[in-house]
Amino acid sequence: MKPGPRNHLTDVAGLSVGHVEDAEAKTGVTAIVPDEPAVASVAVLGGAPGTRETDLLAPEQMIPAVDAIVLSGGSAFGLASADGALSALAEMGRGAEVAGFRVPIVPTAIVFDLANGGNKDWGPVPPFRALGEAAVRAAVRDDLRIGSVGIGCGCTTADLKGGLGSASTVLPSGHTVAAIVGVNAVGTANIAGGPHFWAAAFEQYGEFGGLGFPHPLPEDAGRLVTKLDALKAGANTTIALVATDAALTKAQAKRLAIAAHDGFARALWPAHTPYDGDTVFALSTGARPLADPVFEPIEIGAAAASTLARAIARGVYAATAAEGDVLPTWSERFGG
Repeated sequence: MKPGPRNHLTDVAGLSVGHVEDAEAKTGVTAIVPDEPAVASVAVLGGAPGTRETDLLAPEQMIPAVDAIVLSGGSAFGLASADGALSALAEMGRGAEVAGFRVPIVPTAIVFDLANGGNKDWGPVPPFRALGEAAVRAAVRDDLRIGSVGIGCGCTTADLKGGLGSASTVLPSGHTVAAIVGVNAVGTANIAGGPHFWAAAFEQYGEFGGLGFPHPLPEDAGRLVTKLDALKAGANTTIALVATDAALTKAQAKRLAIAAHDGFARALWPAHTPYDGDTVFALSTGARPLADPVFEPIEIGAAAASTLARAIARGVYAATAAEGDVLPTWSERFGG
């Protein structure tokens, strides 16, 4: 297995990504827009999720595909980003036909980034509807930025600035698996306050520093460092999307989303806490049929977990500093 040519979500053909930020507020929105409606599902394993239209992604629900997935900052305020995304998609003629009307299907998840040092005095109209619309309109295939862009603009971890990460994997079968994630975890992506990442076992070609694991492993490697140490309970949530060109049913996409959560567990310590939102969407463009319906879903699920782990580390590694930040970036602390 190796990364795709872009090492990015858009290595899955037919996907575009748009990022918009409000630098003063230190928040942003990322929209993932497939060229055609795509099969999708979701798995939520955190204790504090914030989501919209995720119930319809259950395998037994009738909606077969989605028009976009939105990842937003802003906590519950950020759910309004779906309204803007829906409006933009409707103008593009996208949506499921219902009684003669077209209704875009835009599942959305949010992170809590209110306590990150940005100015949230936005008055009676939070910016997220406008940000969601702009993110959909900005969606392109060749924007490969990671770090402090889109939803990554305001993300933090327990001891470092977080960010938006992405990575991809091309499997021996020819299928591509990719991930995009807003890393805003209660815990840490790095080991014992040092420069090494928990995801080191899966790193490809030095994509987040090439440091491997510390040797010897620190005796306190398992020590818990969380945002609660600084009395910031609730300032959290990591949300992600994994995508593949393999043709999956909604039930198979559900299993893919569940498998991808192993990437959280391999890249963040701790993961899936009562204060994390830990939500993973899974999306299938359906471009490549499964040649082996028994083995290939297992391979794709394993690749989703390792790829998501890499994307998490890349998001933290690529974060850039901005005025008013409450935490240092990885580069500021460890020298780039």
